[in-house]
Amino acid sequence: MNTNYPLLETYQSIFSTDATPRKFFAPGRINLIGEHTDYNGGHVFPASISYGTYALATKREDSVFRFYSVNFSDSGIIECDLSSLAYDKTHDWANYPKGMIHHLLEAGFKIDSGADILFYGDIPNGAGLSSSASIELVTGVLLQGLFDLPIERIPMIKLGQKVENNYIGVNSGIMDQFAIGMGKKDSAILLDCQTLEYKYAPIKLANHVIMIINTNKQRTLAGSKYNERRSQCEAALSDLKTELPIESLGNLTVEEFENAKHLIKDPVNLVRAKHAVYENARTLEALSALTNGDLNKFGELMNQSHVSLKEDYEVTGTELDTIVEAAWNQAGVVGARMTGAGFGGCAIAIVEEDKAEDFKKNVNAIYQEKIGYEASFYKAAIGDGAKEI
Repeated sequence: MNTNYPLLETYQSIFSTDATPRKFFAPGRINLIGEHTDYNGGHVFPASISYGTYALATKREDSVFRFYSVNFSDSGIIECDLSSLAYDKTHDWANYPKGMIHHLLEAGFKIDSGADILFYGDIPNGAGLSSSASIELVTGVLLQGLFDLPIERIPMIKLGQKVENNYIGVNSGIMDQFAIGMGKKDSAILLDCQTLEYKYAPIKLANHVIMIINTNKQRTLAGSKYNERRSQCEAALSDLKTELPIESLGNLTVEEFENAKHLIKDPVNLVRAKHAVYENARTLEALSALTNGDLNKFGELMNQSHVSLKEDYEVTGTELDTIVEAAWNQAGVVGARMTGAGFGGCAIAIVEEDKAEDFKKNVNAIYQEKIGYEASFYKAAIGDGAKEI
């Protein structure tokens, strides 16, 4: 386990046992390009990272599940019974694993006893690197392992999205769970969010690194304007469908959109839809650039993506814009953009490795001067998806 935290000792102490639990891991994810395209039926281009969620678990004789998170130790052990898995606001973070148990049972899988489960995540909390989907998928592989569930990976991924949509109540797409469930070392995934067709693309960074920059501005997806953006895109799609035989904005090329955009009645909805269509096109161009080893072209597409998210989709905010604009002005930077839903959270930059320390120092100084507190920097290694370790 690539964590220095004494997880086994903590597990045995918290649950008063000398049992040796089984260990599971699910990564977080970054999306290299293709933002807010997933629920618009377009393509995304995520990769699973080396930061993520660890879970240690042992089956129990009774029907009680006990959850403990090292990250939320003040909450202590949160308990529920197999017979009472309804969402409970007071259970806070534990609703994610509970939702996964609930939806696996609902799908007909046999979970016939409880378990003691300890979680530990090294994803920065609230950073928008998808810690919630990471918890869902680590719970999925854990339950699959403990109860020998005959579940394939893509159905598990779909259940993770169901937890988010139906159980937690966040109207999110499938990208996060897919990237975390299907991640592959040194590869990104080009995913068609409508058909779930996917292909891996090699990430050959040569002498560059991917830098994740956390604004340290807390964001919660459910409370953000995410659902509003989604409904604006749905309204634009509805207008376009009056004359076009399309299922989603992701069906349109840039040219087709430009020829039909006069159908969209509301000017705000129009620019939201414009972002979804143009961003989808950028994502396909990005695959071609990376396949050809053209990192500079990929960087240009990242920059264009950020501008569109700022001006047309309006999901960036001062913190993300400050970081990205500072990054653009640094030596050795190929490209930079916000990643995730926006409204705080993280940006990513591709930087020459020997300029990475200067990059951190300079961007942080600009950020601190303008925003009043520091950003955090993480080098992202691209790793495998959810698994037992």
